[in-house]
Amino acid sequence: MVAMGSSAHDRGREERITARTTAEVVDAVGPRLRALRARRSVTLAALAEETGISVSTLSRLESGRRKPTLELLLPLARAYQVPLDDLVGAPETGDPRVHLKPELHGGRVVVPLTRRTGGVRSFKQLFPPRSPGGEPTRKTHEGYEWLYVLSGRLRLLLGERDLDLGPGEVVEFDTHTPHWIGNVTDEVTEVLCLYGPQGERAHVRSRPADRSAKRSSVRG
Repeated sequence: MVAMGSSAHDRGREERITARTTAEVVDAVGPRLRALRARRSVTLAALAEETGISVSTLSRLESGRRKPTLELLLPLARAYQVPLDDLVGAPETGDPRVHLKPELHGGRVVVPLTRRTGGVRSFKQLFPPRSPGGEPTRKTHEGYEWLYVLSGRLRLLLGERDLDLGPGEVVEFDTHTPHWIGNVTDEVTEVLCLYGPQGERAHVRSRPADRSAKRSSVRG
């Protein structure tokens, strides 16, 4: 009898904690959104135009007079280019680790390092020896790319340039420029990549350096 009573008590306590935690999370969304908009120096009018949510709805959402829903939070997450969890401020789970899931693209292994859906994204790429095979074909697409060679060597054909990049060297370029990237050696090449699909550039600080015309887009 005592065990049953304790179990019922624990369930009741758990339900009260869950309800209180959920209420606190929901109540904190409005102030969190207002603070985020203030940090970004964005007006309600500009945010309304970006998200398609009316100014009055955004105002009520920030003041807590409108309950947050996925239909409202998803466009805001896209506009601010942050994960949905950042807007909600949900309690941390027991395991804070990010579980990386390697993917195979064009013969190379790509490991996403960020979970954001917009803005500059980061990846680790592994180029197998002599890949991709066949004759190099330069391609173009939307975006801006920043590459850092971790190990091995990387060949980059960029416009009329033919660049051989080694460990510690960096290259950044507009992907509208015809380009081809590959590994022409017998060893695996590891590369860190930052990619802005809409042309966003990574803000990289480095000391000024005098570069030749051939390597003007390369930092070492």
